[in-house]
Parts: sequence; C-alpha cells; structure tokens
Amino acid sequence: MITVERKDSFHLKISRVMQEETSHRLECFLFVPGELGLNDHVLSESDFYYSAIHVKRTYYSDKHHLPLVLSRLASRGRLSSGQYRLSLSLYAYQYVVALDRATQSLLDTAREMQRAGRRADERSRQDETPADGGTSEGQADSLHERLEELCELAQGILRRLRRNRPGDVNLHKYYANIDNYLSWFTEQRLLALVAHLPRGRDYRAIRERLLAISQDESEHREREEYNAQRVVHDPTRMSNKMRLLRRLIEYPVTLKQITQELGGGEQKAVKGLATGLVMIFVSLGLLEARDALGNITALFVLTMALLYAMREVFKDDLRNTLWRWLRKGRPKWRRQYFDATSNALVGRQLEWFDYKRFGKLDEQIKRVRKRNVAQREEVVLHYRSSSRMSPTRFLSGYEKTRETLSLDLTPLTRLMDKGSHQIYRLKEGQVARESVEKRHLLNLVIREQGGNAEPLVQRWKIVMSRSRIVDVVKVHEEGGENTEAERGEAQG
Repeated sequence: MITVERKDSFHLKISRVMQEETSHRLECFLFVPGELGLNDHVLSESDFYYSAIHVKRTYYSDKHHLPLVLSRLASRGRLSSGQYRLSLSLYAYQYVVALDRATQSLLDTAREMQRAGRRADERSRQDETPADGGTSEGQADSLHERLEELCELAQGILRRLRRNRPGDVNLHKYYANIDNYLSWFTEQRLLALVAHLPRGRDYRAIRERLLAISQDESEHREREEYNAQRVVHDPTRMSNKMRLLRRLIEYPVTLKQITQELGGGEQKAVKGLATGLVMIFVSLGLLEARDALGNITALFVLTMALLYAMREVFKDDLRNTLWRWLRKGRPKWRRQYFDATSNALVGRQLEWFDYKRFGKLDEQIKRVRKRNVAQREEVVLHYRSSSRMSPTRFLSGYEKTRETLSLDLTPLTRLMDKGSHQIYRLKEGQVARESVEKRHLLNLVIREQGGNAEPLVQRWKIVMSRSRIVDVVKVHEEGGENTEAERGEAQG
C-alpha cells in the first residue's frame, strides 16, 4: 500500500511498507506541465536527484504491541538495554506516525467542512432562505465519531506505555525521553484539532474532551519534572528540545544509508578511450599532411591547427555519445542500508532518474495517465528504484521496513509566474473583484511491485501554486492485493 501526503508547503511524502519479499521495485512518474519550461538544461538530472529526492527507511511491525512486549522483557532483565531502547523507540515512532496521519486527515476534513459551511451561509444570504443542514449534520456526526475514536486510541496507547515504568536508572532515561515527547506531541496534535474544528454547539463536547486530554498531558509532564520551567515558558526552547527528542527516538529504528554514484571509473575509461580514438585519426592526418606538403610550411601549420581544432570538437561529442550508450538503462546511484546498532548490511538499492518523453513510456503508464491533446507538452520526470533486503539480518522480531520518499517540489516553483490576476463576479447586483493566484496541475503515477506479485499502480493529482501545494488527491488505483482479492471473490 502506498500513501502520498503533503508534508509541508512544497514537500510530498510517499510512504510504503516493504513486505516480507526480498525484492522490491518502485517507479514514480511526475508529469509536469510544459508551460513551466522544465528540461535537463534548466535543471539537470543529478541536481534534481540530490536536491529534491530524499529516502529514509525505518523498521516496521504490523504487530503493534510487539515492541512494547519486548521493551517490558528488557526492563525485567531478560533482554539487553539496547533491545529496550530499540523496542520502545519503535513503539513510539509508529504511534507518532499513526497519530500524525490520523490528525492530518481529520484536519483536512474539518477545513473542508468549514469551507462548505461558509459557502452554504453565503448562498443562504443571497437566496434569503435557511441553509439545508442535513449533509453537514451527517458530516458532523462522522467527524465526531472519528475524533472520539482518536481520543480512545491515543489515551490507550499512552496508558499501556506508562503501565510498566523501568526501575533501572539506565533504562529510565530512555523511557523519560520517549514519554516526554509522546505527551507533548499528543498535546500539540489535539490542540491543532481544537483550533480548526468548526464552530457550533455540535462540537462543544468533543472540544472539551480534547482540551481535557491536552491539559492532562501538560500536568503529567509537570508532575514528572521532564522539562525545566525556563523551557516550558519559552516556546522556541520547547520546540527545539522536542525536535531533538524526536531525532533520538528515530535514530535506533532508522537504517543508516550510504549513497554512491555509479560509473565513476567507467567515465574515466570512456574519456581516455575517446581521447585515444580521436588522437589516432589526428596523428594519421598529420602523417598524411606531412607526406603531401613536405617540409613545415605555413600551409602545414594551418592544416595541423585545423586537425587539432577538429580533435577538440569531436572528442567531447564522441565521449558524450559513448557515455550515453554505455550508461543507457543502467542504474546511476546505489544505496546501502545498515542497521543503526550493529552496523550490519541489511539491504541494497539501485536507483535511476531521468527525463522521459511520453512516447517512450510503456502502455500501462500511458493508459493510467489518460493524456489528451491538452497535455501533449508535458515533461515526464522518471524515478525508479530496485531494492533487495535481507530480513534475516533485521532486528529480532521485525521482517518489514517502512520507506518514506520525500519529494521536494521547490525547484518547480521557481519556474512558476509570480503574482496573481483579477477575477470579476456579480454579487448582489454589484461587481466584486477578487485576486486569484495561478495554479498548476501535476500528475504523479506510482507503480510498485514486490517479488512476483501483480504491480500496484496509482495516479495522484497534485494542485500547486508558487506559494504552496494546494491539494493532493488520489484519482486512480489498479492492481495489487485489491485486484487479486476481487478476482478470488469472482472465481469463488
């Protein structure tokens, strides 16, 4: 399963869980409007790869209580202190990821309901009729249920964490750091929900419960004396400290990686070969000129200069041609993943990135994109990775990893027009003028395949302006486990 989320103003976060298979393939096709003028001369493939593509992998367990069970065993002396830190960090990290995703979905729903409510109020004022609240009431009940479920889950997870406090001083410092951060992070996410909930009596009860949980977490940190008073009263210090604690939590469960650019030795060999081939022809030309012109004369010097000029021209062209022919279709980078504690090599990944023409794409991607005449000038950015992991070298009890690919679209915003334009509307018999910023529509097609399974293909629409990513919506999905399940039901 692949998820694409808006991380911040200009970053997309593409997440997937790597199953037990040892071989995985991922392809991302980003269709950029041709009006932006993007090409390899404006932004080279290497520059875009190093500046815009960032990959991170962490351990993952679908048995959500396993890390907590292992940490309790370690706290009783049955496992090492290192295993305690790893297990508790994984438990906390998976909670943070789940809570962040859940609250972001709720925030998007709340904002959409606020916009729908404002549009309904505006229409009711224009028509002088009361707004129909049937749909909004149903949406309010659904949002209320989801918020109640979020509160129950968050309180339950934190309660299980605090049920078994380690007595060992060396273990308690790990517990205190994690409990401190989870308490603060939970409070922040719940307060963000309160700030963006629609106004009205329908949300009074759930708003009060969110505030009560946030107050309880603040009092819990104060009782445990996790933070000094000067830190508590300074938001900047508190934010910086929590960011440091977040890094301490992620460090044990995040795989270390080394990225290596491939083809360095081959590039030197191609350069030497091209120079040698050109010099052979230049030397033969000089010998022929010497035989034809005899002694050194002005004409011979002129001929020699012409031959050397041709050498400089054709040497670079020949080198580039040989290099493209040799590297065509071959990986450009290699990542090696190491366990953060044991430094054991747990996997490798090969990566490709290049510009492609629409006609060079395979039929499945063309069909999923559904391109028409209006998009015939699109530029396609193609990223591909092929990884092979070694689950036998993973931490004990874990056979999966979670990969997060961050795609920075900031380089594209520099190609977009500045400013905004005016739109005129007729409103209550008067002409109203509104400022509208120009937006661009990008398409992201992702294809993932694990082992010999059927590939999963998804298409996402990305609406963005020069100032931010406005919206990310999934519009198509095919293949993968869903299709196989449907086929099984049909055959049954």
